Amino acid sequence: MQQPNSGIEAIIDQTQDQQLKTIAQKIYRGERISEEDGIALFEKGELAFVGALANFTAQRLHGNKVYFNRNFHIEPTNVCVFTCHFCSYSRLYKHRDEGWELSMEQMMDMVRKYDGQPVTEVHIVGGVHPKMNLEFFCELLQKIKAHRPDLHIKGFTAVELDYMFRKAKLSVEEGLQKMKEAGLQSLPGGGAEIFDAEIREKICPDKVDADGWLLIHETAHKLDMPTNATMLYGHYETYAHRIDHMSRLRALQDKTGGFNCFIPLKYRSGDNDMSHLGEISLVEDMRLYAISRLFMDNFRNLKAYWPMLGRQNAQLSLSFGVNDLDGTIDDTTRIYSMAGSEEQIPTMSTDDLCDLIRMVGKVPVERDTRYNELKVYEGAEQAL
Repeated sequence: MQQPNSGIEAIIDQTQDQQLKTIAQKIYRGERISEEDGIALFEKGELAFVGALANFTAQRLHGNKVYFNRNFHIEPTNVCVFTCHFCSYSRLYKHRDEGWELSMEQMMDMVRKYDGQPVTEVHIVGGVHPKMNLEFFCELLQKIKAHRPDLHIKGFTAVELDYMFRKAKLSVEEGLQKMKEAGLQSLPGGGAEIFDAEIREKICPDKVDADGWLLIHETAHKLDMPTNATMLYGHYETYAHRIDHMSRLRALQDKTGGFNCFIPLKYRSGDNDMSHLGEISLVEDMRLYAISRLFMDNFRNLKAYWPMLGRQNAQLSLSFGVNDLDGTIDDTTRIYSMAGSEEQIPTMSTDDLCDLIRMVGKVPVERDTRYNELKVYEGAEQAL
């Protein structure tokens, strides 16, 4: 793809800070920036500076294309054996009467609701329920595939899988192979949070650690199961913690190439044990997206999860390196709405999502889970 005509050379020339100028020159030449460079961008890079570099980088990779898919969510339960202090969603098993537990038939009814509709993916993720074990979910996967073979099944965070595999006394590879044979095709990126052990001890002390999370994703890649990667930001972590987290993901991507996209997830402060922290500003959100685009050079796709950010903020992120807005989704996803996200009823039609993308001069592109293009929607020029 040709270099975008973005005036980036002028921005580099006008930069007074020599360290930032050197970093910008690396990015312009398509070179990898170091961890030290990444921390410097957080410490000294103003929003306009990192935003211009991120937009330049995204345009170099994708032009004006912005991706989405047609998907729906199934959340089997919010009952969970783990205590994550940032979580507003789960209910401990001993308080399970305050939560929900869907039956196999209820979940299949949710799948049947989309019969005849052009959805391409079902996303299954929820709490870690001690009675919803590996055999239970393998049966669910088999039933979904038998009912609708064309539907891509993306499901289960590394946290859920680690618990299931340990309980079944299976290795990671054995467990993933069993689930793949049942119909699982890819993994979401949840549960990564922040990899640093001290921060993890503070926010999610009892679930799978960084090495365990990375092992599950590496093993999935070896089995030709693509995955996503996430980072929970805006709580106790420092800039160095963010860069360390992204660096570990970048290293695994160098090794396997199996990540589809990177998804920064904003900590939302509603009704959880960390609510006293508050939330970081929209400016810091956009700086985080921009620097993620610049540092994660081997991740082609940077996703903003619009139900968490809200429609307008997600739209704004398209000028800061983001090239994917997830999917149309529907009104069944409650993980972020329960934490005080911008979208209490996170559903958007395809037309609405395309209009949102066109309004900032971008071209909407429907994709499948592996980022194969299914349909290019024209009309961005008229929306400018």
